[in-house]
Amino acid sequence: MAGKIYIGSAPEDAPANRGWLLGHFMPPGDIRHSDDVEIKWGVHPRGDQRAEWVTGETRTALIILVSGRFRLEFPERWVVLAARGDYVVFHGVDHSWLAEDESVIVGIRWPSVAGYVVPG
Repeated sequence: MAGKIYIGSAPEDAPANRGWLLGHFMPPGDIRHSDDVEIKWGVHPRGDQRAEWVTGETRTALIILVSGRFRLEFPERWVVLAARGDYVVFHGVDHSWLAEDESVIVGIRWPSVAGYVVPG
């Protein structure tokens, strides 16, 4: 049985899908299509922030800081990822985020479901 292999570059591939490299939003038949998990290579300039809070969250997420300083905001608290490799895991929590400095993050969410994109 033949397998599939995709070789890419996160910095080159990510801009075409708002940073997302893998998830339900990739075309069916593409090895990067998944209903189980989403993976993002997020490059955020200083001051970049989510346009709206994610509400009604049901997924689990892991955010890992590659570089910069990145703040995740939750209803009861906020968390700053400041050192390379800092990470936060959360499940079913409404949230937002802000890049306090130019930042690169890896985001992993599961499952991969539609309905959370900010319009426009």
